[in-house]
This record gives sequence, structure tokens and C-alpha cells, in this order.
Amino acid sequence: MVARINESAPRKAGPGLPVWVRRLGLLRESPVGMAGAGLVIFWVLVAAFAPLLAPYNPNANDFMVRGNWLPSAAHWLGTDNQARDILSRVIWGSRTVLTVAPIAVACAYLVGCLMGLLAGYYRGWVDALVSRISDIILSFPVIILYMIIIANFGPSAFNIIVAVTFTAAPQITRIVRGLTLELRERDYVAAAKMRGESALYIMLVEILPNARGPLIVDACLRMGYTTIAIGVLGFLGLGLPPPDPDWGGMVRETYVWVSTYPHMPIIPCLAISSLVVGFNLLSDGIREIGLRD
Repeated sequence: MVARINESAPRKAGPGLPVWVRRLGLLRESPVGMAGAGLVIFWVLVAAFAPLLAPYNPNANDFMVRGNWLPSAAHWLGTDNQARDILSRVIWGSRTVLTVAPIAVACAYLVGCLMGLLAGYYRGWVDALVSRISDIILSFPVIILYMIIIANFGPSAFNIIVAVTFTAAPQITRIVRGLTLELRERDYVAAAKMRGESALYIMLVEILPNARGPLIVDACLRMGYTTIAIGVLGFLGLGLPPPDPDWGGMVRETYVWVSTYPHMPIIPCLAISSLVVGFNLLSDGIREIGLRD
């Protein structure tokens, strides 16, 4: 019985290292995961050091290049139709995406994990209520919900976070509910009940940490989805208010020039694609490591 009770304690991998550290170390054995991690780390560093890396103010106009917006020695990626340096705007736009997207995903997981744990652990009417609410929200197209929320409350980083949380939380709820239904029958949960632990303790300490594998993979994928959503909202004019750089907004402002100056919309599109591919490859690498264990 003692062994069962201690089963939920964090396992160690080497001297003083928990198992999740060992698994992250195994990521170097997955070429796909390393490629994804490299892309993500690249953009994280770009966002972190944006003030040092950007050669110009992202909103400053260089009137000397009006009518000659192609890449040059002064502007490596050229300028947009308002003579603003594209490289500087892409660099500062990465900070926007990598600030809003993680906060939005974290808020969605906070709500989704709580609702999924309650539904899976208590079952009964709680499960039915949570499941019906999730079904109603999931019955609407995601982009329509984004547009309704932001059109009513106005474009801002906070409202984008609210919109992503509202639409993603039901999906996370379903995942956590399914995992909870399985894990609540494990021996370490029964041992915790015998010790007299509260339901909140069991859900947060015994069940949720043991569901982290699929949730980490889903979180990486969801970061990619959220990056695309932020880009789509920016393209529709529902992203961050101008003139602050936003990758989707950069595409919206310049897509009419694609036939004559294709670098204007294509460069921010490539930035979005590379970050999304990075998160997808990273999730594949983490899933591969999980299957090996």
C-alpha cells in the first residue's frame, strides 16, 4: 500500500532531475523535434531582442525610398507601400504574436482544464452541463465566433485573448475530460481517497500531472492554431489597431501589391508559416519521445 501511495510522487531521472527534464533532454534524439524547437527558439529570441535587432523604428517612414520599395542595402527586405522597413516590422510583429498567443493559450488551458477535471471527476449532472455548453460553443465556426466577439468589443490584444480562450477552452475541456475519466480509476487516485484528500487535491495533484503528456503535445499544436488565428484576425482588420506591426495586418495592408511587389505580403506570410511549422514539428517530436517511453 505504501508503494501505491507514493506512486504519484514526481519520479526522478538521475540526481535531482525530474522525469520531464529527462524527456526534454531526449528531444535532441528527434530530428523533427529539434527542427521545430530551433524554429520556435529562433522567433522567441527575435521577439526578446526586437529593440536590438530591428534596424529602424517599425512605424517610421523612409521618404527617400518612396516608389522604390524593393530590397536594398538600406532595407534588406525592402519596404511596404508606406515606406516602412519590412524587416523591422516583422521583428516587432514577432513580439506581438509571441506575447498574445502564449497568454491566450494559457488562459484557454486554465479554463479548459478546470472544466474538464470537474466534468470527468464528478460526472453526472456536472458532466452533462459542461458537455452541453461545450457542444453549443463548438457548433459555431471558430472564425465566426472570433469576428462576433472582436467586432462587438473592438480589436485589441485583450479581446483577442478573450476570443481565443472562449473558442479553445471547450476543445481542451473535451480532452481533459476524457483523460480524467480514465485516470480517476487508477490506484494512486484510490490511495489518495483513502488518505482523505480533498477532491480538489486529487484533481490538481494526482490526475492533472499524470495527463500532462497529451496536453503538452496539444498545447504546442494549439500555439500554432492561435498564431494562424491572430494572423487571420489581422488580415480581416480585427487584429491589433494600426500602426503597430502585426503579421496578419502587414499582409492585409500590402496584398494588393502582390503582383508588382510580392515581397510585401509574402515575407510576413513566411514568418507566420515558419512559426506554425515550428510548433507543429515540436509537437511531433514531443509525441515521438512520449511513444518511446
